[in-house]
Amino acid sequence: MINISKLYCGEVTPGDWLRYGMKGAGERPGEVVPRKASERRPIVVWNITRNCNLKCVHCYNDSGVGKLCNDATTEEAKAVLDDLAAFGVPSVLFSGGEPLMRHDLFELIARAGGKGLRTVISTNGTLIDKKAAATIKERGVSYVGISLDGIGEINDRFRGVGGAFEKAVAGIRNCQDAGVRIGLRLTLTKRNVEDLAALFDFFEANNIERACFYHLVPSGRGGDISNEDLTHSQSRQAIEMIMARTKAFTAAGKKTDILTVDNHVDGVYLYLKLLQEDPVKAENVWKLLTWNGGGLNSSGVGIGCIDFNGKVHADQFWGHYDLGDIHEKPFSEIWSDSDEPLLKGLRDRRAYVKGRCRLCRFFDACGGALRVRADLHFNDPWAPDPACYLTDEEIGLDGAARKALAACREVYELPE
Repeated sequence: MINISKLYCGEVTPGDWLRYGMKGAGERPGEVVPRKASERRPIVVWNITRNCNLKCVHCYNDSGVGKLCNDATTEEAKAVLDDLAAFGVPSVLFSGGEPLMRHDLFELIARAGGKGLRTVISTNGTLIDKKAAATIKERGVSYVGISLDGIGEINDRFRGVGGAFEKAVAGIRNCQDAGVRIGLRLTLTKRNVEDLAALFDFFEANNIERACFYHLVPSGRGGDISNEDLTHSQSRQAIEMIMARTKAFTAAGKKTDILTVDNHVDGVYLYLKLLQEDPVKAENVWKLLTWNGGGLNSSGVGIGCIDFNGKVHADQFWGHYDLGDIHEKPFSEIWSDSDEPLLKGLRDRRAYVKGRCRLCRFFDACGGALRVRADLHFNDPWAPDPACYLTDEEIGLDGAARKALAACREVYELPE
């Protein structure tokens, strides 16, 4: 995640203790602030059900009504939570499918909370009535992330169900009335990029505390709309818009935390912009970016996933590559296997990454961004991330470097 509010506008935000190793920045009693990003235990995204009441066109794991899965029983799930707590996992994000369609969700949240785990719910929001919101508050859920990909019909076309927008808005308001911390999750595509101004107006009008803009990853049904991914030029324009509106929010004293997700290039772009606007601030931002390490310390390190079949993955988009199965072995053992090929590579990217990413002068901050996107596009997890929108000149790749890449057959045709 690239925290625009923190990096560009200097805001103090709740995740700073974990994202940048800052003491006194959101950690709870007993939580250990990591000395290095590489030493963090993973936040675990757990797709606890495949069942979902919507039909989102970009669903990364192809969930829906009546789709079969091998999800954990209640007792198995509790044992997994006990293992995660003992392993030192900082947070469990209950996702799906739609997690509120799982009958024992609140029982599992209670178990996790009792073991000292932070709990988060990732939901489409349409099933959060007043009773559910009150229960979420009662169970001590740290945060509810509600997916929203546009205003009105734009969102409904994403969701595949009419009225989804109004139901999600009702869920947002029910959470707010119950005192639950919420935020929005939005995936940037050609369908909604022109709606960014309206989305920021919505944040302002509805007192939204947090909004995360995700770059599209073509996994699951997301692969079916890969032609709707932003061009590199559109990505730059979108980040410019997001930074400008975030800056305006900060200047007006509004406390909406704005982040972008799944493309660590955004952090480098922000840094380059600050170099022109405020070099001293840029230097401090560079320290934060390199402490975090971007992709270096994300997939396979600071984030992991358990899917609705019990399979463990390096992140929620690696559904095509299994690390192990919680039905057969504890998550902690699977995650600690230093000989597992993909984990080994993700934890030592410098020795594996190829092409322009390998020679990029910003590698310490970006870390090669999202390896799964490279794998899905090039069938090679160590190829350049095709979503990198920085030019060769910006990353320091001159003619000699390009010839060197050609000589070792590390030239990859990137989308525009």
